[in-house]
Amino acid sequence: MSASEQTAQALPARAPASKTLKQLLHVPLTMAVFALVVASLANSFWLSAATSTVALSLSVAGLAILYGQLGLVSLCQFALVGVGGWVTLRIGHAFHPPFEVSMLAGGIVASFVGLVFGIPALRLRGLYLALVTLMLAGAFQIVISAWGFPDGGPGFLGRADGSGRAMLPRPDLADGAVAYFLYVCAVTGIGLLVAQWHKLSRPGRAWTLIRKGETVAVASGVDVLTYKAWAFALSGFLAGIAGALLAGNVGQLDGRAFGAFESLNLFALAIVGGVFNWYGALIAGLLLRAIPALLTDLGMDGYMTIGIFGVALFHALATAPSGIAGQIAALASRLRRAAGREQ
Repeated sequence: MSASEQTAQALPARAPASKTLKQLLHVPLTMAVFALVVASLANSFWLSAATSTVALSLSVAGLAILYGQLGLVSLCQFALVGVGGWVTLRIGHAFHPPFEVSMLAGGIVASFVGLVFGIPALRLRGLYLALVTLMLAGAFQIVISAWGFPDGGPGFLGRADGSGRAMLPRPDLADGAVAYFLYVCAVTGIGLLVAQWHKLSRPGRAWTLIRKGETVAVASGVDVLTYKAWAFALSGFLAGIAGALLAGNVGQLDGRAFGAFESLNLFALAIVGGVFNWYGALIAGLLLRAIPALLTDLGMDGYMTIGIFGVALFHALATAPSGIAGQIAALASRLRRAAGREQ
């Protein structure tokens, strides 16, 4: 028996193709309904907040792969969002390609940087990995504070003085606010679909074994190094695409929005939203952007969210480790069983 056949037998059983397809179809259908409802009802303020919400849910999906599938605590995910945004702005201002080219360049570079950031995970886990990745997020904060984001100026850094700052053009087919929101929902839907497919296919089964124990995974024939690198690269790519979409939303990015605290915030809300269900990423994005937007709309201090999120995180860790998405899934399961008994 070959090594590949041994690995295939050792991996957890694959779900039937029909069940996998049904689970995958939930992603585009849910995103389509969400996009149409928001586009029909939201004003310009809430439309901008919803666009950021959907974009950031991609970065949460990448974080969910690392923590939900592998049990790895990475606290530099928001820095990777910044990397993707920086590269997108630099490519866009320097060469003026179609937006999709700049976006893919941002995702690819962020994927590579995420792979580099993931090198400590080959040796470290738990608190030590969290501390190292948090320090990497702090290093990015220092670098971006010194360099700033490209804004149309000359040279490698692309910094302009005063009124010479330029805005990154949106895609030609999505120039307006509503059109760009729908565009972001479409791109995010594809990204979430890719992440969900990985979870349901061979990589997801390998990640499950690695989470149970690397010794078990190695004994089962799983290439731990390859699959860990795969997870960090995919997580970085999704974060980079999120950064590109944020850059396209407002045309520029501010370095002050990419502090190390934001990576902590993102990780905390990923747990609150739920890292074991794909729509937990969308819930976390809503928490990250919708609640501050709501407080601002009501004339309240946005920093109140720190206390709100702290209470939500404590509740999730103490009573609902599967997050809001897990509670929704459990409720839906109970309702289906109740309906089945009634029939």
